[in-house]
Amino acid sequence: MISALGHWCNGLGELPKTRRIALAVFCGVLAGGAMAPFHLVFLLVPGFTGLLWLLISSERLRGAFLMGWAFGVGHFAVGFYWVGHAFLVDAARYGWLAPFAVLGLAAGIALFTGLVSLASWSIFRKFELRAIARVFVLAGLWVAVEWVRSWLFTGFPWNLIGTVWAFSDSMMQFAAYGGVYGLGLVTVLVAAMPTVLADTGRLSSGLAAIGLSVLGLALIWGGGMMRLSSTGTEYVEGVKLRLVQPNIPQRLKWKSGYKAGHVKKQVELSLRAAKDGIPPTHVIWAETAVPFNLAHDRRLLSYLGAIAPKDGYIITGAPRSSPPGTANPVYWNALHAISPDGTIAAVYDKIHLVPFGEYVPYRDILSFSKLTAGRVDFSPGSGARVWTLPGLPAVAPLICYEAIFPAEVRSLGSEPKWLLNVTNDAWFGMSAGPYQHFAAVRFRAIEMGLPLVRVANTGISAVVDAYGRVGERLDLGLEGVVDSGLPKHLSERPLYGRFGDWVTLVLVLGAVGGGILLSVRRAAQARPGGHDG
Repeated sequence: MISALGHWCNGLGELPKTRRIALAVFCGVLAGGAMAPFHLVFLLVPGFTGLLWLLISSERLRGAFLMGWAFGVGHFAVGFYWVGHAFLVDAARYGWLAPFAVLGLAAGIALFTGLVSLASWSIFRKFELRAIARVFVLAGLWVAVEWVRSWLFTGFPWNLIGTVWAFSDSMMQFAAYGGVYGLGLVTVLVAAMPTVLADTGRLSSGLAAIGLSVLGLALIWGGGMMRLSSTGTEYVEGVKLRLVQPNIPQRLKWKSGYKAGHVKKQVELSLRAAKDGIPPTHVIWAETAVPFNLAHDRRLLSYLGAIAPKDGYIITGAPRSSPPGTANPVYWNALHAISPDGTIAAVYDKIHLVPFGEYVPYRDILSFSKLTAGRVDFSPGSGARVWTLPGLPAVAPLICYEAIFPAEVRSLGSEPKWLLNVTNDAWFGMSAGPYQHFAAVRFRAIEMGLPLVRVANTGISAVVDAYGRVGERLDLGLEGVVDSGLPKHLSERPLYGRFGDWVTLVLVLGAVGGGILLSVRRAAQARPGGHDG
């Protein structure tokens, strides 16, 4: 069996180039099926095993890069297909761009997987790595490049490989110690481990390596079970939140004849009687829930203030601009906390904007308009990232995809006691996009030991405790409200929350460096006069 697998693996290098590329794309497609909402995690095994075998059989650096890039195209085309929905909101104007946007994004992000393959192949050849060492190097470099993807060119850490475990609260607990990157490293390591069957001298050695890697996953799962079994969800006394999910279609959201009705609809949902008879202390609406320039509309502020709970707030997203009459007005995507007297108690302007969605980068060169309503770009905010409001623990507002960046959330420090993520995923319809977004933000709760409240226009709106467990929830495509208490934060930040990507660095260096040292040591032992030291 070992010799047959080895012969088959070597034979991959003799396949025509087009067939090797097609096989790499297919492996990437398989791995893409592990992402939310499908979570077919077992598909990672043929996906990453196939990728590593293709790399091993590559004779040239360029061929290795091409295998990784082709894998990435398949992987990200499956993972990001939902991006095309945004172009169909205004189909007459942008619909023709949908397939080009999906394939273009996949091809662009796939450059990162090409980089993983290029670096892995170079190290394989430089140090003559074999078997398990190659698996460790691939896993370490995969996570290192995911980290680079989280900040390069404004960053896009969407569908990090560790998020495939979002269906399992127990598996997710490892993120408290290693972050989502650490969980991803273990995941790739286990998924690619079957490649050792084609490279070890004995079948028993290969099966032992696979068994140990699976045992590692089992230990992570068991440790997560123990962590969760030792605690329940405790709530902040005197705080009851109402999350409003109006389920307004994106194609109608900014139409002038509908905007006032959208506000009225959310007001009615906000005033709906609570099932338990206990009224909410705070009401929260989604990103740009108010489709008007709220800060300069006193009548609308008074109207909204009148429905704010006594001694509480209505917190809502709405666009904001510099004062009327400003020569060169500036616009922000903002979140407002409105008091019962109709005044704005706090405001947060989104800092990390979505390229081409909220602004067009290099506008002097690129002349087309952004996808969101209006041709004017939003500007990034610069204000405080943490609100301290009477009656509420300190909160860090995160608008839309700001919550997918592990390092940015950690940079908020120890001041916030909970995270508030408001978003509008209506752009992506009933697709995988909102599920992937929700999976990603749950990891921030675990990494930081902070509860996270998520309010979305069309879903998924939910309350997540500091262990990533989902409490009250309203699913995608539904209209209604979520009434819930606010879970308490952990008394001490988890390991990743304290040290952040220093943990990632240690894990990457341990995997890559350990793989290299293992091979160097074995090579020294194999030479005449070599011995165990």
